[in-house]
Amino acid sequence: MNPIPVLSASEAAAWDSAARTQYRVPSRVLMETAGRAVVQVLVAQLPPAVTGGVLVAAGAGNNGGDGWVIARALHAAGIPVWVAALDPKTDDAIDNRALARLDGVRELGREESWPQASVAVDALLGTGAAGPAKGEVLALAERVAAYGAPIVAVDGPTGLDLTSGEAHGPIHAQLTVTFGAPRRGHLLAREWCGQIVVVDIGLPPPDTAWPVLVTDAWAAARLPRLAPQMHKGDRGRVCVIGGADGMSGAALHAARAALAAGAGLVKLVAARETIAAAQASLPDVLTVETALGEQLEPAVSEALEWADAVVLGPGLGREPRHAREAFVRNVLAGRALPTVLDADALHVFRADGPPGGGGGGGGGGGGGGNRALVCTPHLGEFRALAGDALADEAANDRWSAAGRAATKLKCTVLLKGVPTVIADLRGPEHVVASGNPGLATGGSGDLLAGFIGAFLARSAPAAEAAALGAHALGRAAEQGARQWTARSLRPADVLAALPDVWRAWKDARRAGPPVLVELEAPETA
Repeated sequence: MNPIPVLSASEAAAWDSAARTQYRVPSRVLMETAGRAVVQVLVAQLPPAVTGGVLVAAGAGNNGGDGWVIARALHAAGIPVWVAALDPKTDDAIDNRALARLDGVRELGREESWPQASVAVDALLGTGAAGPAKGEVLALAERVAAYGAPIVAVDGPTGLDLTSGEAHGPIHAQLTVTFGAPRRGHLLAREWCGQIVVVDIGLPPPDTAWPVLVTDAWAAARLPRLAPQMHKGDRGRVCVIGGADGMSGAALHAARAALAAGAGLVKLVAARETIAAAQASLPDVLTVETALGEQLEPAVSEALEWADAVVLGPGLGREPRHAREAFVRNVLAGRALPTVLDADALHVFRADGPPGGGGGGGGGGGGGGNRALVCTPHLGEFRALAGDALADEAANDRWSAAGRAATKLKCTVLLKGVPTVIADLRGPEHVVASGNPGLATGGSGDLLAGFIGAFLARSAPAAEAAALGAHALGRAAEQGARQWTARSLRPADVLAALPDVWRAWKDARRAGPPVLVELEAPETA
């Protein structure tokens, strides 16, 4: 199975052009395949359309041509269909309107009242549209929005910029069907798109430099396997470092998450209050007490020698500043272990290494140039980590900003958000679109850090470990929201849902043709 890319409008146009020119796939074939794929998804997802009928709003361009193919295919299957259309302006759209008329598809006049169908199809504007809809397109889109039936968007809802995610309205879709790959705008403005279904229409293999969407099938193929003969040492040893006095929860969340993601042993290095809390509530975890001061205690150094991977930062605290900077510097100056740098540790890490030298500028962390280092900032931490210029860029283009930050910091950068983007020096960005607002709570990032640490401890490459961790977190949040709702979701609920994710990935089935992947609408209740 080819990877599924995530595209800007210009990349989607280049892909379509390559199909037609380099690979000689006729544009009419692509349009016919696209329209019929939409019909297949529409009927499967919205069965009332079969008896209640479908209203298709078709624009003047090739997106409108897709709409005429949809109408013709529905009519051929005996499903009631009506088309409200603008006059087509491209050759393919003109030809497909002619075919639909020849077939007897019912076309509604501009001033004619619309019958009440069970589903409306928005085929007004495609990927290349930018800015607000205007004139006749806007008027028709507003009429569809007010129509009252569930809306299926072809490629994207009218008024949504599929590169920037800027939404001008008026269409909110319940279901969006797009071709070959999701667009950036789909993932940035999920509330406008509803469920997103990506279908195959015969495009050539994607450019290997394009960002890759992380799917269940992708994750299942890379999840570290268990073997019958394993013992606890074989499953990875994770050292979680943080948990200053008064900040126990973050470190405990990360330790629990590392165990839940499959680590065989977890050792918590933290201040006295956190160690006491762990001994009372988390007997599975080994503990080492530390003052989190300028010098590493011998037991801390021993823990770093013992570990296969380190999670540094949850609940670490930033004060006293000098002591925390020295502590992070000394942890990174030791053995070049795969390391997750999270939360407070991000604020004392810089492109030229933690203060005092021995840092990330020489290859992603202290102790030599071969440390696998994963930094996991949200946008605020990204500003502290990568600087104001890249943070401002991330507000408009998180893909470019994450890639440039990875180059600057010489590490893997996981930029949290909607969507989450993972970038490093060795390959394309990975994009994680799973999750919901239930993750917008304290502790979710600590779970993510623990997951990634567990995968790093099993020798997963840094970018893959980060993508696996983020997708597992998102999928567990989706599962948890179905049981407890997104509004009440807490980190413990996410962990409780995690076994369902592992079972689902074990039995991961690819969607049947023409569907490549389905992204469920995020739970917001």
